[in-house]
Amino acid sequence: QPSPNFNQYVRDQGAVSDQLSRRQVREYQLYSRTSGKHVQVHGRSITATAEDGNKFAKLVVETDTFGSRVRIKGAESEKYICMSKRGKLVGKPHGKSKDCVFTEIVLENNYTAFRNARYEGWYMAFTRRG
Repeated sequence: QPSPNFNQYVRDQGAVSDQLSRRQVREYQLYSRTSGKHVQVHGRSITATAEDGNKFAKLVVETDTFGSRVRIKGAESEKYICMSKRGKLVGKPHGKSKDCVFTEIVLENNYTAFRNARYEGWYMAFTRRG
């Protein structure tokens, strides 16, 4: 059992951007089970309507903290997936603000959910039409 101070330290450090640690960068596609297509970043537009292998569906996922917080950027468009105050996903040129940071949560069914860091109860989600 780790000491309570260590648990608090992990919580505190996970809440802020980590400028010191080396960033982990992964490239992959995100599949939306709802639309049956892949998430794509096409300028400011974020949709789940891309076919497998579409160049706009190639995403770069960068760690933000030593926890499970990430920033997601379109490899082709170089725009970050961010959430507006209305809950709409938008592409932005800079991913520094908290509305562009997501907590990566692996679910029991092995799918991944992305919860927004600024709007705590809000998740990245798509309709059947993407």
